Amino acid sequence: MNDKTKNIGEGEETLLKFPTPFPIKAMGRREDGFAQAVLEIVMKHAPDFDGKTMEMRPSKNGNFLSVTATINATSKAQLDDIYRALTAHPAVLMAL
Repeated sequence: MNDKTKNIGEGEETLLKFPTPFPIKAMGRREDGFAQAVLEIVMKHAPDFDGKTMEMRPSKNGNFLSVTATINATSKAQLDDIYRALTAHPAVLMAL
C-alpha cells in the first residue's frame, strides 16, 4: 500500500478517500420509468442523495438516456452495492 491508497479490507484498496462526491452514470433505452428506476436504486444505497440534482442526457438520436447521480460516497462497499444493483436492473444497459 502506498500513500495514495487507503486500505479498505482484505486485499481491497482504493484511491478514493471517503466521504467524497462521486458521479454514477447509468445508461439505458429512453423509456418511461428508466430515470425513476435509477433514482430508486441510488436512493436505496445513498438516502441523502437529492434527486433534483440528477442529470439526464438523451443520446444523439434520442433512443438512449444517460442518467448521472453524484452522490456523497461513504465507502467502497456502498459504491459496489450501487453498481451491482444498477447492473442487475433489466433496464440498465451500462453503469459507469
